[in-house]
Amino acid sequence: MTFLAILVGYAVLMVALGAVVSRRVHASGDFFVAGRKLSAGLVFSTLLAANIGAGSTVGATGLGYSDGFSAWWWVGSAGIGQLVLALTVGPRIWRVASKHNLYTAGDYLEFRYDRRVKGLVALLLWVGSLAILAGQLIAIAWVLNVSAGVSKPLGCAIGAAVSTAYFAFGGLHSAARVNALQVVVKLLGFALAFVYLLGPISGIFAAASTTTASSGYFSFFGDGVTPFRLLVLLAPSFIVSPGLLQKVFGARDEKAVVAGVGLNALGLLAFAIVPPLLGMLAKGYFPDLAKPELALPTLLTQSLPVWLGGLLLGAIFAAELSTADAVLFMLSTSLSKDLYKTFLRPNANDQHLMRVARGSAVACGVVAAFLGVLLPNVISALTIFYTLLSAALFLPLIAGLYVRAATTRAALTTIAVSVTLTLVCELLTGGKGFRGIPSLVLGILAGVFAMIAVIAIERIRDRR
Repeated sequence: MTFLAILVGYAVLMVALGAVVSRRVHASGDFFVAGRKLSAGLVFSTLLAANIGAGSTVGATGLGYSDGFSAWWWVGSAGIGQLVLALTVGPRIWRVASKHNLYTAGDYLEFRYDRRVKGLVALLLWVGSLAILAGQLIAIAWVLNVSAGVSKPLGCAIGAAVSTAYFAFGGLHSAARVNALQVVVKLLGFALAFVYLLGPISGIFAAASTTTASSGYFSFFGDGVTPFRLLVLLAPSFIVSPGLLQKVFGARDEKAVVAGVGLNALGLLAFAIVPPLLGMLAKGYFPDLAKPELALPTLLTQSLPVWLGGLLLGAIFAAELSTADAVLFMLSTSLSKDLYKTFLRPNANDQHLMRVARGSAVACGVVAAFLGVLLPNVISALTIFYTLLSAALFLPLIAGLYVRAATTRAALTTIAVSVTLTLVCELLTGGKGFRGIPSLVLGILAGVFAMIAVIAIERIRDRR
């Protein structure tokens, strides 16, 4: 009951803070991009809060439990992608968004190409985004299950209710301020728990003697294939993720983009070693867990004093909630701005648009809660999202920024080719890729050739 009381108190605090901050929201620009007034510090905290979620905590610790040091590449690859965003893509796309008053990544795609590209990408990402939201809810359910005996369906419902409530109040304004508090709780909780657990460091080495530990358990590169697969899967996604780009759009100037996103990237690269080590410690303490993703919740409830376990529990709960609100942000703005306003009601005013955004956030929370009950674990849910995101969005967005010759037809063709080939290869190989080459790599390469071919054909036709 002690741990449950901590979670209830934390959830009430998050919702209350969201309600207070919502008083600043008066127009759609406030809801979608926080009035473009986010400082570098708020850009840093809201991005780091969004990036340290279910995959970076419960999922990565579970990978550390199973695979050892190579689990670093789950969070580390995200940090590499965010570093690229800070130094190249972020400032460039912010200038375009600020100049033309764009709110979403879909707005950019419509501006650069046309609304067909915007609509197609929005529909594809809707499927993947519901999967990643379900992944956050699964992680919350595991925490509630281990700490308070709550069933998985009820845990998913609780997670959906809390994250939906404080986000729906005030959009990015509420999320950015709540995220700042969540980052403090996360970093403090993980830092103290990590220091405490490293006292009996022999727990890590005890993992080497277990029969389930692989031969590459202590290798940074593991089997050599997994790090490459994670880098390919995650780095592109963290460069072009619509939810993260929309937070970038909320920055008050270009310097805030570079500093905020850059500090967030460095934070991810440093934090990346913590979940694997915690997973390896859990392996030493609890070598026979039924599910690897129970490693972190089990460690905090059975190996830490109540005060520290409660703090780390709050940190994990904060991690899952902050990423859940980032995904809700992406889903609700995509539906209201990219689909509803673009195709159904172009003349919708600000107040109507915000009502649609809030309503869609609630609906997405409900659907994701049901999906969370059906999907087996966090990593499987997140893999669906990251694969679909990179296949659909990476090439058209990057080409739009850096290739003047990229046209609407080229963008639509490359999306169709990349997504189709990636998904077909995933199904035929069971997610293992072709001869060690990840399906996503094959899909993106095919998309590149398709884009080049379409551009060349169009140029030949224009010359005639």
